[in-house]
Amino acid sequence: MTWLSGQVSYEDAATILEQVGGIHLSDSTAWRSAQEWGSRMLWVEEKDSEIAQQKPVETTVTESEKRLGAAMDGAIIYIRQEGWKELKVGSIFEIEPHTVRDERIGEDVEIGRAVNHSYVAHLGGPEPLGKKLFAEARRRNWLHVGDTQVLGDAAAWIWNLADEHFGGSHQTVDWYHAKEHLFAACLNFHPEGTPAAQRWMSTNVELLYQGHAARIAQNLHKAAETRPGADQEAGYFENNHRRMNYMELREQGWLMGSGVIESAAKQFKTRFAGPGMRWSRKGAERLLPIRAAVMGNQFDRIWSSVYNSPLN
Repeated sequence: MTWLSGQVSYEDAATILEQVGGIHLSDSTAWRSAQEWGSRMLWVEEKDSEIAQQKPVETTVTESEKRLGAAMDGAIIYIRQEGWKELKVGSIFEIEPHTVRDERIGEDVEIGRAVNHSYVAHLGGPEPLGKKLFAEARRRNWLHVGDTQVLGDAAAWIWNLADEHFGGSHQTVDWYHAKEHLFAACLNFHPEGTPAAQRWMSTNVELLYQGHAARIAQNLHKAAETRPGADQEAGYFENNHRRMNYMELREQGWLMGSGVIESAAKQFKTRFAGPGMRWSRKGAERLLPIRAAVMGNQFDRIWSSVYNSPLN
C-alpha cells in the first residue's frame, strides 16, 4: 500500500489493490499508511543527513575510474493555506560512456550519460536539500570517486549548495537553459524568426558550444550601450562562463545537460501536482521520501530499514 501510494493517488492505490489482489481497503487507509511509514522514512532521512554532516570527510580515492554526478532543480506544488510552493529535488547518479551518432560530423562518438539514479526532495529552502543530497552522495561512495560533476539551470542556490557540499566537482549549466538565454539575448537585436536572428543564433550557439561564453558576455555588454536589454543576459553568461565549456565536457565524457533532474522534477509533479491536487504541508512532506524511494528503486532497501527498526 505504501509503495503504491508513492506512484498513484490514494484512491487509485486502493482500487489497484482491490482489482489485482482482491484486497479491500479504503483510500483513507492508503493515506494513513503513507502518513505513518512516510513519517518514519522522513525521520531516517533526516537522521542520515545529520550523521553525514558530523562524519569526518574522507579524502582517499578508491574508485578513480568511476564517475558520479549530482543535479538539482525545483518544482511547484500547491500547499493548502500557503499556495504554490517550490519543491526542491536532487539526484545522484553514475556517469558512463555511451556511443551515439553525431550529426554535426557524421560519425559515431562516445559521450557521457546518466544511469542508476537516486533521489531526495525537500519542501522549503535549499539548505535541508543540500544536506539530504550530500548524505545520499556519501551513501553512493561520492567521497571515494575520482571525479564528479554537478549540473543545474544556473539558479544561485544550486551553485551555493555545490560549493558547500560538492566542492571540487565540475559545475555545469544545462546546455538547453544556456541556449534559451542566448535566444533571449538575440531578441534585443533581431525580431524572432527573421533570417538575421537565425544567423545571429547560429554564430553565437557555436561560440557557446566552443566554450566562449565570456566573449558572448563581452559582446552583450558592449551592445548594451545602445540596447539596454542586452545587459541582463550579459550578466548571465559572465557569471556562469566557467560552467559552460560544453565542447570540452562532451569530449571528456561529461554531461552537457541536466535533463536527468528536470525529468525527476516532472515525475514528482506527476504525483504531487495532478488535477485538483492540494496538500497539507505534513501530508506532502511525509509522501516525499516514499516518492523519492520509488523513483530511485530504493524502496525495498529503505522499507526494510524502517520496518525492522522501530523509532525510539
